Amino acid sequence: MSNTANITPPIILASKSPRRKRMLESLDIDFLTVESGVNEDAISSENPEHAVRLLSIAKAGAVSCRYPDHWVIGADSIVTIDDIILNKPYSREEAKSMIARLSGRTHRVLTGYSIFNQTVGHRFTDVVISSVTFKALCKAEIDWYTSKQEPYDKAGGYAIQGIGAFMISRISGSYTNVVGLPLAEVVDHLAACGAMTR
Repeated sequence: MSNTANITPPIILASKSPRRKRMLESLDIDFLTVESGVNEDAISSENPEHAVRLLSIAKAGAVSCRYPDHWVIGADSIVTIDDIILNKPYSREEAKSMIARLSGRTHRVLTGYSIFNQTVGHRFTDVVISSVTFKALCKAEIDWYTSKQEPYDKAGGYAIQGIGAFMISRISGSYTNVVGLPLAEVVDHLAACGAMTR
């Protein structure tokens, strides 16, 4: 256990996302990672805020049932523009279309996060929203970026913490939220619950 935080009982991240795992590791706290097994395609809503809430609740709930004494964090992020949800692109043409739509414009990134502890009867969920503005991209830049592997497992088809950083001209709100987990809000809530001390 680190010298900077005492976690009791242990925290679980209900996610297979390496980005969320790396962000929690950056806090130098002890936690476990457990995949929720939730079928994200089976949970949908036309309202983006409602959709990320539902998915984060489902993920936290599924793992919390198996580990009732733990503080379980579930999270889900989506990208929206023009009232359209941009999911992960599954082809190069789809990735090109997404990046072209985002080029020179501002879009929203929403992350729903839920923190459950079955033993103490704790269930909390919230949504954090950030705005991201892309610079105007030329066709060559879009072609180059979509030739990389990075866009294809990311909502919206880009990674702000990766190569995709070159496309970002401005962010309003939480940077870590855009990566996939709003750390300030998550840590504040865990600390307020006594799940960790800072």
